Amino acid sequence: MNFVPSELPYSASYAVVMFMFAAEAAFVFLFICLFFIFRFYIVVKTGRNHRPGTKGPVSVLVVAGSGGHTSEILRLMEHLSAAYAPRHYVIADTDRMSEEKISTFESSKPQSASETHFIFRIPRSREVHQSWSSTVISTLNALRFSLPLVFRLQPDVVLCNGPGTCVPLCVAGLLLGILGIKKVLIVYVESICRVQTLSLTGKILYLISDYFFVQWPSLRDRYPKSIFLGRIV
Repeated sequence: MNFVPSELPYSASYAVVMFMFAAEAAFVFLFICLFFIFRFYIVVKTGRNHRPGTKGPVSVLVVAGSGGHTSEILRLMEHLSAAYAPRHYVIADTDRMSEEKISTFESSKPQSASETHFIFRIPRSREVHQSWSSTVISTLNALRFSLPLVFRLQPDVVLCNGPGTCVPLCVAGLLLGILGIKKVLIVYVESICRVQTLSLTGKILYLISDYFFVQWPSLRDRYPKSIFLGRIV
């Protein structure tokens, strides 16, 4: 006896079930995407209304890059009061100079203040002259280390001034706010050497930072969201 015709209803039912499953999965995916877009908009647009430190010290995560970036960020740190504590410095794992500069800077502070700083290392997002295609992979690798670090420290502020390493750290800080865990202020200071155009890091963080400082009026005119206070580092 031939049972082939009896299999057709089962095949049709299976197809209907799979279609419904796919439609439900697509709806859930769309809902999650819309949720993240909505939360992203809220977190970015309302960032300047957030005032950390009203109930105590301000925990700050400072991203130090090699060479001039570290020198500039430390000059900026000189103007921060002791209320910014603890201070979590993050440097690239291939950076051999910044840790010494940070330690020297912190040792100049009173003993009680210098004891509230910590140094962490994560993989560098992009090496000098690294190809753009491989940069995507290295940045994702840096993000893999940045997420657990930022989620564990939960700083009030992320302060950075240009090294590529700050991008995954800022993304991790932004994600804390999107998920409703904690609002992290992202403060970016563009390097003094950028006169007419933003650095690649600046162009990325211009979109998600809460405070974006530039040090030349020509940049302020080109990027209306930016804040110009003259030379600050």
